[in-house]
Amino acid sequence: MVTKEELIEIFKNYMDPELFVDVWTLGLIYDVQIEQNEVKIKLTFTSPMCPYGPQMVDELKEQIKAKGAAKVDVEVVFEPPWQPSEELKEMLGMG
Repeated sequence: MVTKEELIEIFKNYMDPELFVDVWTLGLIYDVQIEQNEVKIKLTFTSPMCPYGPQMVDELKEQIKAKGAAKVDVEVVFEPPWQPSEELKEMLGMG
């Protein structure tokens, strides 16, 4: 049975291919739910035009299934739009 801690570990180790910062730190993961070993995730991309989006979804699903999840459902949402935090902007040199 997969745990929320294991999922967070996956997110912290999965780098956004464009920004080279993990998806957890970027705040791209909006919601995580686990019911009867089925995982539901709401996530967003840094932009709706993200060319790596489908690849990111597929790779995250694979990693979560490898941890023992029976089913993984990823919902990509753009509401609310992703906004980097002030701390993140500084990290990325956008400040």
